[in-house]
Amino acid sequence: MPAVVGTLRLHEWAIDRDTAFMAIDFSLSPELEAIRTKTRDFIQTVVKPIEDAMDESDRKQLIDGIIKMRTEAQRQGLWLPHMPEEWGGMGLGHVELAMVQAEAAKARFGPFAINAQAPDEGNMHTLLHWATEDQKQKYLKPLCEGTARSCFAMTEPEVAGSDPTLIRTNAYQDGDEWVINGHKWFISQARSSKFAILLCRTEEQPEIKQAANSAFIIDLPTDGWNDVREIETMHGGTGHSEIVITDLRVHDSQMLGGRGQGHLLGQYRLGPARLAHCMRWISQAELALDMMVDRSLNRYSHGSLLAEKQGIQWMIADSAIELYQAKLMVLHAAYKIDRKEDFKSEVSMTKHFVANALNRIIDRSIQVHGALGYSTDTPLAHMFQHARWARFADGADEIHMMRTAERTIAAYKDSGSTQAATGGLPI
Repeated sequence: MPAVVGTLRLHEWAIDRDTAFMAIDFSLSPELEAIRTKTRDFIQTVVKPIEDAMDESDRKQLIDGIIKMRTEAQRQGLWLPHMPEEWGGMGLGHVELAMVQAEAAKARFGPFAINAQAPDEGNMHTLLHWATEDQKQKYLKPLCEGTARSCFAMTEPEVAGSDPTLIRTNAYQDGDEWVINGHKWFISQARSSKFAILLCRTEEQPEIKQAANSAFIIDLPTDGWNDVREIETMHGGTGHSEIVITDLRVHDSQMLGGRGQGHLLGQYRLGPARLAHCMRWISQAELALDMMVDRSLNRYSHGSLLAEKQGIQWMIADSAIELYQAKLMVLHAAYKIDRKEDFKSEVSMTKHFVANALNRIIDRSIQVHGALGYSTDTPLAHMFQHARWARFADGADEIHMMRTAERTIAAYKDSGSTQAATGGLPI
């Protein structure tokens, strides 16, 4: 019988005449194929019809629609795919989660319907690993139940967001309280959050620069937390707040993790969160490719269908090849996380590649659609606006390139080979 590792079944050594080999089977077990199919059906029959019928500018319609989606997700057992069963989740590993997230993200509210949306998903993982039991009951439980939302406050306007060791928001201890002052921005869903996980500098002269920050759980709203504005982005006002923190007092019991562990906590959160974004981006890229092919098969120009023209065929081929690469990279990085191996290199490379492939594939799809693709009559224009964000969210392209180069050089120095820096695969 094959040994099951995640959802990819790795068969034991088998003998074929005189040749020994190991087969890597990328098919899903029947149980996991059923979950993927169920998620796909849920998106098609529940989420998309509700999305199409509701007016998002009508708050009551929006809330009622989300409640309907979430109620049905819970009824069908598609709730919290990323959380353990003891917290009401499906208990899926990261390889399994990739299947569900990729299906859910084919609808705008899909991840939200199953309570696996950013930034709450990453905050749930963080609280599960770092929070005390009291903190879990007060903050993690409502997130899992879907009765609260949260935000993660790390990025600042005055310093590079890709280098958390430069954080200037500071906290000093005053008895059993901490007093916090600082400036944050692009804090997603801050205005609708019941609490924030806030990173700030608590150690002035740490032995290493990565030990300067600590994390606190901040109940919202609270005195000293001033939401200045929602920052308008190229795809509109989407809940990214600028926050000025002035003499905010928080009890010592609200520290999440230990003193000086804020950087470690942030990196722990960002690794799997980056990959979860990639899982969702794959579904958007696949939708764009589907639309590209459909358009090419139905648009006639200059004597033939677009699908019969070499220039269009090459755009389709490039997109298919990149999507194939993206899927393999996500699966392998998720496999390493599930095996509790060091996954930083693989997730970093995957995040860089998938974010850029997403941009290229959507861009090609817009090109094939012509003026229609540039309009808002199809979802492509909106998808492209969101896709541009992917290249600097959770680490800019250049940071991931720098780290990949550093790790590749280090691997060669250590062993005389770069093999360890390219996934450590058996080929």
